Amino acid sequence: MTTRDLHPRYMRATTALREHDAQCTTCTPAARCPEGARLYESFSRLQDAYLNHNRNGR
Repeated sequence: MTTRDLHPRYMRATTALREHDAQCTTCTPAARCPEGARLYESFSRLQDAYLNHNRNGR
């Protein structure tokens, strides 16, 4: 996977999480609803992959 592949996926995950957080009345910084947890996990995984990919110069 290249940075070109990761970046758009990472940005889509960021947008989805932000949109969810703006509308969800259940999510808090300490606890997330099931959908919020799924979106956060996706965002976190893609962010880690993107940052690691950049650090390793690939």
